[in-house]
Amino acid sequence: MRLPPVPAGTRWGSFPTTADTGVWARSSTLDGLFGALGTAMFAVMTDLRKVAPNERREVRATGPDLNGLLVAFLSELIAMEDTERFVARRVTAHLTLGARPTATGIAYGEPWDPTRHLRRTEVKAVTLHELAVETHPPRARVILDI
Repeated sequence: MRLPPVPAGTRWGSFPTTADTGVWARSSTLDGLFGALGTAMFAVMTDLRKVAPNERREVRATGPDLNGLLVAFLSELIAMEDTERFVARRVTAHLTLGARPTATGIAYGEPWDPTRHLRRTEVKAVTLHELAVETHPPRARVILDI
Protein backbone atom coordinates (compact mmCIF):
# COMPACT_ATOMS: atom_id res chain seq x y z
CA MET A 1 0.00 0.00 0.00
CA ARG A 2 1.35 3.42 -0.94
CA LEU A 3 1.37 6.04 1.78
CA PRO A 4 -0.25 9.40 1.05
CA PRO A 5 2.10 12.37 0.72
CA VAL A 6 3.04 14.35 3.81
CA PRO A 7 1.91 18.01 3.72
CA ALA A 8 4.68 20.49 2.96
CA GLY A 9 6.68 21.66 5.94
CA THR A 10 5.53 18.82 8.20
CA ARG A 11 8.01 17.82 10.87
CA TRP A 12 7.65 15.93 14.13
CA GLY A 13 9.71 14.57 16.99
CA SER A 14 9.81 13.77 20.67
CA PHE A 15 11.23 15.45 23.75
CA PRO A 16 11.96 14.17 27.26
CA THR A 17 10.12 15.32 30.37
CA THR A 18 10.71 14.50 34.02
CA ALA A 19 8.49 11.41 34.27
CA ASP A 20 6.83 11.10 30.86
CA THR A 21 7.67 11.89 27.26
CA GLY A 22 6.38 14.46 24.83
CA VAL A 23 5.82 14.80 21.10
CA TRP A 24 5.85 17.94 18.98
CA ALA A 25 4.90 18.69 15.41
CA ARG A 26 4.51 21.48 12.93
CA SER A 27 2.88 21.52 9.51
CA SER A 28 1.43 23.82 6.89
CA THR A 29 -2.08 22.56 7.73
CA LEU A 30 -4.02 21.49 10.83
CA ASP A 31 -4.75 18.17 9.12
CA GLY A 32 -1.02 17.63 8.65
CA LEU A 33 -0.36 18.66 12.26
CA PHE A 34 -2.78 16.09 13.72
CA GLY A 35 -1.44 13.36 11.42
CA ALA A 36 2.16 14.20 12.35
CA LEU A 37 1.39 14.08 16.08
CA GLY A 38 -0.24 10.66 15.63
CA THR A 39 2.80 9.42 13.72
CA ALA A 40 5.15 10.87 16.34
CA MET A 41 3.22 9.06 19.06
CA PHE A 42 3.66 5.72 17.28
CA ALA A 43 7.39 6.49 16.91
CA VAL A 44 7.54 6.70 20.70
CA MET A 45 6.00 3.21 20.83
CA THR A 46 8.12 1.44 18.18
CA ASP A 47 10.62 1.77 15.33
CA LEU A 48 8.49 2.99 12.42
CA ARG A 49 10.98 1.66 9.86
CA LYS A 50 9.94 -1.87 10.85
CA VAL A 51 6.20 -1.21 10.40
CA ALA A 52 4.80 -2.11 6.98
CA PRO A 53 1.82 -0.04 5.80
CA ASN A 54 -0.12 -3.14 4.71
CA GLU A 55 -3.48 -2.23 6.27
CA ARG A 56 -5.43 0.84 7.27
CA ARG A 57 -7.65 1.61 10.22
CA GLU A 58 -9.99 4.57 10.59
CA VAL A 59 -10.43 6.50 13.82
CA ARG A 60 -12.88 9.30 14.62
CA ALA A 61 -12.89 11.80 17.44
CA THR A 62 -14.80 14.87 18.55
CA GLY A 63 -13.88 17.52 21.05
CA PRO A 64 -15.17 20.74 22.57
CA ASP A 65 -12.31 22.75 21.05
CA LEU A 66 -9.04 22.19 19.20
CA ASN A 67 -7.12 21.12 22.32
CA GLY A 68 -9.86 18.70 23.35
CA LEU A 69 -10.06 17.35 19.80
CA LEU A 70 -6.32 16.64 19.75
CA VAL A 71 -6.50 14.77 23.06
CA ALA A 72 -9.51 12.77 21.85
CA PHE A 73 -7.85 11.98 18.49
CA LEU A 74 -4.61 10.73 20.02
CA SER A 75 -6.57 8.82 22.66
CA GLU A 76 -8.46 6.99 19.91
CA LEU A 77 -5.14 5.97 18.35
CA ILE A 78 -3.91 4.69 21.73
CA ALA A 79 -7.14 2.72 22.15
CA MET A 80 -6.71 1.21 18.68
CA GLU A 81 -3.15 0.11 19.50
CA ASP A 82 -4.22 -1.23 22.87
CA THR A 83 -7.34 -3.16 21.78
CA GLU A 84 -6.41 -4.24 18.23
CA ARG A 85 -2.61 -4.41 18.74
CA PHE A 86 -2.29 -2.34 15.54
CA VAL A 87 0.76 -0.12 15.04
CA ALA A 88 0.90 2.63 12.45
CA ARG A 89 3.77 3.74 10.29
CA ARG A 90 1.89 6.88 9.29
CA VAL A 91 -1.25 8.64 10.45
CA THR A 92 -3.28 11.10 8.39
CA ALA A 93 -6.13 13.27 9.58
CA HIS A 94 -8.96 15.38 8.25
CA LEU A 95 -10.46 18.00 10.57
CA THR A 96 -13.88 19.57 10.38
CA LEU A 97 -13.98 22.67 12.55
CA GLY A 98 -17.15 24.25 13.87
CA ALA A 99 -19.28 24.20 17.00
CA ARG A 100 -18.20 20.59 17.67
CA PRO A 101 -14.83 19.95 15.98
CA THR A 102 -14.27 16.46 14.58
CA ALA A 103 -11.25 14.58 13.27
CA THR A 104 -11.23 11.53 11.04
CA GLY A 105 -7.92 9.76 10.80
CA ILE A 106 -6.41 6.89 8.90
CA ALA A 107 -3.64 4.81 10.47
CA TYR A 108 -1.51 2.97 7.91
CA GLY A 109 0.29 0.01 9.43
CA GLU A 110 -0.12 -3.58 10.54
CA PRO A 111 -0.86 -5.77 13.55
CA TRP A 112 1.88 -5.91 16.18
CA ASP A 113 4.45 -8.62 15.46
CA PRO A 114 6.85 -9.15 18.38
CA THR A 115 9.37 -10.83 16.07
CA ARG A 116 9.74 -7.62 14.00
CA HIS A 117 8.47 -4.74 16.11
CA LEU A 118 10.57 -3.40 18.94
CA ARG A 119 8.54 -2.24 21.97
CA ARG A 120 10.10 1.09 22.88
CA THR A 121 7.62 2.62 25.28
CA GLU A 122 4.02 1.89 26.21
CA VAL A 123 1.89 5.02 25.91
CA LYS A 124 -0.96 4.94 28.43
CA ALA A 125 -2.66 8.27 27.81
CA VAL A 126 -2.47 11.82 26.51
CA THR A 127 -2.20 14.47 29.19
CA LEU A 128 -3.50 18.02 29.29
CA HIS A 129 -0.34 19.14 31.10
CA GLU A 130 1.36 21.87 29.05
CA LEU A 131 -0.77 21.01 26.01
CA ALA A 132 -0.23 23.71 23.42
CA VAL A 133 -1.88 23.86 19.99
CA GLU A 134 -1.27 26.88 17.78
CA THR A 135 -3.05 27.42 14.48
CA HIS A 136 -0.93 30.11 12.75
CA PRO A 137 1.37 28.44 11.88
CA PRO A 138 0.04 25.02 12.89
CA ARG A 139 2.25 23.55 15.63
CA ALA A 140 1.73 21.69 18.89
CA ARG A 141 3.36 20.00 21.88
CA VAL A 142 1.74 17.14 23.78
CA ILE A 143 2.95 15.22 26.83
CA LEU A 144 2.21 11.49 26.86
CA ASP A 145 1.74 9.44 30.00
CA ILE A 146 4.04 6.43 29.74
